[in-house]
Amino acid sequence: MHEYKKRGIVFHKVNKLGVISLLSNISIAIVTTVWAIYLESILKNISYVGFLTGFFTFIGIFASIFFVPIIEKNNKAKIFSISILIFVLSYLLFSVTSSVWIVIVLGLLITINSVIRVTSFGIILRDNSNDVSVSKNLGLVYTFFNIAWFIGPLIAGFVAEKYELNSVFLLAAGIMFLALILFNLFKIKDNRISKKIDLNLFKLVRDFLKDKNRLTIYFLGGGITFWNTLIYVYMPIHIVNLSNSDLLVGYFLSASIIPLIFLEYFFGRLTGKVGFKKIFFIGYLILSIATIIAFFISNLYVVLAVIIIGSVGISMLESTTESYFFDIVKRDERDKFYGPYNTTIEVNSLIASVSIAGILLILPFKFVFLFVGIVMFILALVSLRIKNVVEAKRH
Repeated sequence: MHEYKKRGIVFHKVNKLGVISLLSNISIAIVTTVWAIYLESILKNISYVGFLTGFFTFIGIFASIFFVPIIEKNNKAKIFSISILIFVLSYLLFSVTSSVWIVIVLGLLITINSVIRVTSFGIILRDNSNDVSVSKNLGLVYTFFNIAWFIGPLIAGFVAEKYELNSVFLLAAGIMFLALILFNLFKIKDNRISKKIDLNLFKLVRDFLKDKNRLTIYFLGGGITFWNTLIYVYMPIHIVNLSNSDLLVGYFLSASIIPLIFLEYFFGRLTGKVGFKKIFFIGYLILSIATIIAFFISNLYVVLAVIIIGSVGISMLESTTESYFFDIVKRDERDKFYGPYNTTIEVNSLIASVSIAGILLILPFKFVFLFVGIVMFILALVSLRIKNVVEAKRH
């Protein structure tokens, strides 16, 4: 009876976190949808967009490690609340400026703040989940996350088509402010503070890399960012260049999320029962096949359809890679290692942004699909080397 009540409380908290994830990510998705197009309108070159994005993510790598002591010694709920407020203020500033230098400064601020938001929210979610329901709870919250990324691009595409880009940032600021209000009204707490603060950041990174399982999931978790760089940075520009339609960008990004909305929670539950190895392998294999097929197709709409279908692979990987990380680290290691683990987002975004930008300097866009397909296949092979954790056996 006690366990039943405990799970009921946890599930209730996870639902609240799902609502916060929904609203905050609608805001972020709205901005992300037009971000690359906005940068290209300023920089006038698709490769420059990739290199600037790479610069932002390079800064994010250091931020993920540098802020570990701050995450360890502070209330996670307060940190998350402050990060949401910074998003609100930054989006408001984006709406009133067109200076390239101000945009770069704000971009750096958003990059650092994103690290704080992702790290604090992930720890809050894990601290409110019991050991046998990590994959299920992350699958549930990621379903809210993906609904947001379905709705956000549709809104952004419509607003960008009908109004000026500053309206997109104003709308995003308003939705993010609503998320801030609800987070405080829900009174979600995470007062756990680490007893030992890791101030030696070089030792922290070295300790993280010592464990083979942590290192492997670091690469596998980064593959999702690699894929998302293609989808959210380069595909919008490719679509606009071929179709001259911001609205089509919104439709594509929303459609690519549909498989995740319907399947991510299912795969989260399934992974908890059968283990991670097969799910990871099949997921990355699907992504590899989809992008390699896209390389051989010239029709834009068929390419978009293939990529959308390929997103089934992401629904098998997005929440489960993070679940695997939390499953292989001890409770007192979450604050210490979650920041270094999250550098996989920035590292792979940097690698993807710069490498794809380099390809586009000398080759047509279709070779980007071939390149990404090869990377996804390599990660499918890497997934076969992990320890196959099965959460259901922890009863």
